[in-house]
Amino acid sequence: MSSLAIVFVCAPEGIAWAQDEDPAARLARLEALVAEQSRRLNEQEALLARQTELLEAQSRRIDDRWRVADRFTETTALEQGGVGAPVALPGATVLGAAGLEAWRAGQDPGARSPIQAPPPPSLNERRLQLAAVPEEVAVLSPAGRASFDISAEYTRSSANRLVFRGVEIVPGLQIGVIEASEADRDTLGATIAGRYGITDRLEVDARIPYLKRSDTVTTVQQRDEAVSRTIDLKGAGIGDVEAGVRYQLNGGEKGRPIFVVGLRAKSDTGEGPFDIPRDEFGVATRLATGSGFWGVEPSISMLYPSDPAVIFANLSYFAHLPKDINKTEGDILIGRVDPGDSIGMGIGFAFALNPRFSYSLGYKHNYIRPTSTELNNVTEKSKSLQVGALTFGLSYRVTNRFSLNGNFEFGVTEDAPDMRFVLRVPVVF
Repeated sequence: MSSLAIVFVCAPEGIAWAQDEDPAARLARLEALVAEQSRRLNEQEALLARQTELLEAQSRRIDDRWRVADRFTETTALEQGGVGAPVALPGATVLGAAGLEAWRAGQDPGARSPIQAPPPPSLNERRLQLAAVPEEVAVLSPAGRASFDISAEYTRSSANRLVFRGVEIVPGLQIGVIEASEADRDTLGATIAGRYGITDRLEVDARIPYLKRSDTVTTVQQRDEAVSRTIDLKGAGIGDVEAGVRYQLNGGEKGRPIFVVGLRAKSDTGEGPFDIPRDEFGVATRLATGSGFWGVEPSISMLYPSDPAVIFANLSYFAHLPKDINKTEGDILIGRVDPGDSIGMGIGFAFALNPRFSYSLGYKHNYIRPTSTELNNVTEKSKSLQVGALTFGLSYRVTNRFSLNGNFEFGVTEDAPDMRFVLRVPVVF
């Protein structure tokens, strides 16, 4: 491993002294010198072994803490602003000049420059992830940015009911009338919506819907003989125009959830149930395209980034404004009508599979309070409704300004529609 050279530099007197030296003493002195050199060599070998172990340990720490597999990029000192600037590895420790010197000296640079986690993506950077979430919890538009949505939707609802009016003498022997009804309701809609970001935290929006409805109700009565009756009703026209404003309360610093409050107003531009014509029996001759009442809806929604997904939730209260109808249908005077308010809530998560495609899963539920109707100066109340649905959303970004969004809803309660599908095409300007 090493060579040893022993050089004797002696003065003439020393040479003479060495020649006159006793051979035994001279041999003893040489043996002591060789033993000292052997001891020093052993110490050097032990030192080299310790340094090798230290280098291996440092290599393992580098593999575990500073190397980024398949995404290793190094920013040189010149790119960082000159000699001595930090060398940056995405997602890894940033070593400055002091850290590099410590590493070269065999010390742990982590003691001086601890690992720093990369900052979480901002809300704007998560827009692809949030593209598939329901509209009521969508991320706000940036300041000065406008977008238009063209959407089409289809809703299918069906109900089957069997009613026996009479007396059952024994099981299987019934005296009375058996009535079975089947209702199939289909709704097609198209909506033009616009959104504009006044600031990064304030957004306004508006929606203009068009609806085309078709209901088929079949009733079968069984007494002495079966009597069947089918009613087909249709309706088409502008629905209730809506406008709203949303404001983001916080920026989600330090990993906190982001909260957005909103206020939406719904008009009565659509043809309401008390606006459509009826026959002499009080049966509607076509279907309504609106509710016939104004309404307001305050809401609050939450977005919580939790890599690799984003959790969302919302809570809302929709209040209908009562109205005096003061209209006579047949022998019935319809007075003041107060449609039932509704409480809505939803929760789910969104996940981006790649830079273009994302999806979301969730559940939404609405509790609709009874409607109060004044008929011949007597107030009648309907039953409350529970409308729950599983939601599934998809989004594919075609370009930076154009994407395709699809949202499905599948009813899970008796009062909910069977299914609803919405296809949206957002265009950003």
